[in-house]
Amino acid sequence: MQPFKYNPNYNTGQFRHRIMLLKRVVTEDEIGQPVEDWQPARTCWAMIKTVKGSEYVAAGAERATITYRFIIRYTKGITSDMRISYQERIFDIIEPPINDDELNKTLTILAKERV
Repeated sequence: MQPFKYNPNYNTGQFRHRIMLLKRVVTEDEIGQPVEDWQPARTCWAMIKTVKGSEYVAAGAERATITYRFIIRYTKGITSDMRISYQERIFDIIEPPINDDELNKTLTILAKERV
């Protein structure tokens, strides 16, 4: 079995959405209170797929929850504590990223949009 060789053209046309991964940074303000901020951690190209839509009733109103699947090239250091920014929309990562087939080629990130 030959070791994996990185192919820069691996599904190039499918990775057409530019996303930014954001990490939470907590600092203190001038009176010592913690202040939470989201800082850019990495920008990358991604495939975006809708996984499922589910409806539920909350406080008498129907709302739709859609889970998105972001597929990016394999990158270490991405955690479920991060967020994704895409076209002025924010998505919360809901599960730890998945190393697809354990091949270190792509990561699948499941996220839902913040409303």
